[in-house]
Amino acid sequence: MSSNGKDLVIHTEGLTKVYIMGSTEVHALRGVDFDVHRGEMVAIMGASGSGKSTLMNIVGGLDYPTAGRYTLDGIQVQSLGKNRLADIRNQKIGFVFQGFNLLSRTSALENTELPLLYDRTGSKKKPREEALKALALVGLADRADHHPNELSGGQQQRVAIARALVTNPAIVLADEPTGNLDSRTTVEVMALFPELNAKGIT
Repeated sequence: MSSNGKDLVIHTEGLTKVYIMGSTEVHALRGVDFDVHRGEMVAIMGASGSGKSTLMNIVGGLDYPTAGRYTLDGIQVQSLGKNRLADIRNQKIGFVFQGFNLLSRTSALENTELPLLYDRTGSKKKPREEALKALALVGLADRADHHPNELSGGQQQRVAIARALVTNPAIVLADEPTGNLDSRTTVEVMALFPELNAKGIT
């Protein structure tokens, strides 16, 4: 993988997060330095309480570091205001959570299309077509009109992955994406990530 700065999607320097609990300081992150290059697939592993969720929240633009620098696709994130940060989350980051977080009364297609409705850049002129492409990437184009209660757990998580992909983000973050699935479905869903990575998705 090239070390050229232009290929960097994530770059952190001295990333630190301290929570104040009464008179106690809890150091969740202590000077984290790491890079993720475009096209890489990276797993963050560690014991419970080691700071994985805190790091994911900061990388995902859901929280600010106490100190340090964080650059996402060439943008200095740690100094952005809340509105600009919300735009970055929408345009640059695709999230896949443990819970599917699908809207029960809307179809797979409409759930996938949802992030495009909040895109204030207006760059996606045909959101329905983009949503169909994303569903096709995860093998669910033929389930576009189905509602969540008509889909299996694995299919619902695939819709959630399609929703994460629909904005063509710089990076997709998956936080324990198979935590609510049985072992067989877990294998099927986890096999999807290397397939997507092979297509150039970071």
